[in-house]
Amino acid sequence: MFKINKLRLPLLLLGIAAAGAAGGAQSWKPAKTVELVVGSAPGGSPDIMARVVQRIFQTSGLVPGSAVVNKPGAANTIGWAYMNQHTGDAHYIATISPALIGNRLMGTSPLTYTHFTPLNIIAREFVVITVRGDSPIKTLADLTARMKKDPQSLSWAFATARGNHNHIVMSLYLKSIGVDPGKVKTVIYPGGGPALTAMLGGHVDVYVASPRSMYAMHKDGRARILGLSAAERQSGPLAELPTLKEQGSDAVFYTWRGFMGVKNLTPAQIAYWDATFEKLARSPEWLKEAEKQFWNPAYLLSAAFARQLEVEEKQTRTVLANLGLLAAGR
Repeated sequence: MFKINKLRLPLLLLGIAAAGAAGGAQSWKPAKTVELVVGSAPGGSPDIMARVVQRIFQTSGLVPGSAVVNKPGAANTIGWAYMNQHTGDAHYIATISPALIGNRLMGTSPLTYTHFTPLNIIAREFVVITVRGDSPIKTLADLTARMKKDPQSLSWAFATARGNHNHIVMSLYLKSIGVDPGKVKTVIYPGGGPALTAMLGGHVDVYVASPRSMYAMHKDGRARILGLSAAERQSGPLAELPTLKEQGSDAVFYTWRGFMGVKNLTPAQIAYWDATFEKLARSPEWLKEAEKQFWNPAYLLSAAFARQLEVEEKQTRTVLANLGLLAAGR
């Protein structure tokens, strides 16, 4: 399986300890269809993860009635606002990512993780910088030379929100080569699907995304991966990809993905979701899918995840401040 960057390693393995308590008596279970809310358009990593989880829920019988509901727009805040209409109802869970922290720190949303009930992290993934297969940019060195010569000469794209993991990796790379990220042409798409279509169609020059979305296209020549945001070379299929760090850019970062519930869930409701996601995270179906999607499947359950989020907020504040993206007073 994949190696994990030590930048965010503290507490990553503490989730298993909470699992024992989650397996105790449960006085709640779903009485109607569970909605897996995704705050971005279909086709991106959050949407794909939610659909994988929903499929396993259905086929395994873990959660017999469930559906993915996309609520894209406004850097995830439309989906979060929808969640806030259902306070106390554990039939609504939503994908969660570092954007929930970053958006508030940048002043683009008043909401953060304390406005919800953090449930788990079930996957982590790195970021790649890519170009089209027919691009004259063959290597990261080519990209660096072009950007240093004229920061406005190339357009960059990512999904789904300013200040998310894709934006942070892009900004870390640009700063490492002496280019102001704020002076670069940047297009932010509502989902990975539209962003990928734009890159392949030649509407943007550089695409920052997940390995999952780009590896097959890299192999068949439709796209070219220039670098991976890991601290060191990975194992498995990703072993062939050079890291940004080994090419002279200290752009080391990875994102995590999981689920959150609405505010004011009861201990019994949280215990239900702890037990359910622990079973999912240990299932052969999930482990096989995680490998297929280039996700690292190490997981945290609710109690450990809540503690980890406090650490994540401090780290994210530091990163965004260094990149000039932190809102005044945050």
